[in-house]
Amino acid sequence: MKQKPFFIYCFIVCMIASLVIGSVCFGDSEITGKLKSTIDKVISIVKDENFKKDQKGRREALRKAIDERFDYRQMVIRSLAKNWNSRSDQERQEFISLFKSLLENSYASKLEAYRDEKINYVGEVVKGEYALVKTEVVRQSSTVGVDYKLIQTDGDWQVYDFVIEGVSMIRNYRSQFTKIIRNDSYEILVEKLTAKIAELEQGSTGPEKS
Repeated sequence: MKQKPFFIYCFIVCMIASLVIGSVCFGDSEITGKLKSTIDKVISIVKDENFKKDQKGRREALRKAIDERFDYRQMVIRSLAKNWNSRSDQERQEFISLFKSLLENSYASKLEAYRDEKINYVGEVVKGEYALVKTEVVRQSSTVGVDYKLIQTDGDWQVYDFVIEGVSMIRNYRSQFTKIIRNDSYEILVEKLTAKIAELEQGSTGPEKS
């Protein structure tokens, strides 16, 4: 029993050492660095005065920046879940293209509402080919937690999901897609997504809001 305090002391020292080492690794992390580079590029595009009256050009620039870091195939596999297996190769490719357009436009439209919020990179967890980068979007009135889930593909790290205030984008899409396919059909889901994309794209060509 006399040895117990010594072992507790060693345990605490080891924990402190691991936290210090972890924070150093996080600061120099290639994964977080890649994500930050993409986000910085996106913010730069949103703030670029040259795009202020060229909303279509800005949307295209945002799409290119987003595409560098998003793995749409992984997103679709997880969003369709068991319904992915029943689709033909052609249907899979067509749905990936459709989902890509949906996310490009919906994500870009949210980014265009950026108003000098501060983004803090607060943590990183790596497990094999998977990683989680935790960020905070600091606004004047609130702080929003946004976690990015990444997978290593062909030597690079790509985002396959992001979680906003505990709500997973992929889980949300999977719930909606499954419900539509079950109640209606896969074809109806494709029709609904096509209509939504047209709506988003029409919004991107509308007049610039002040």
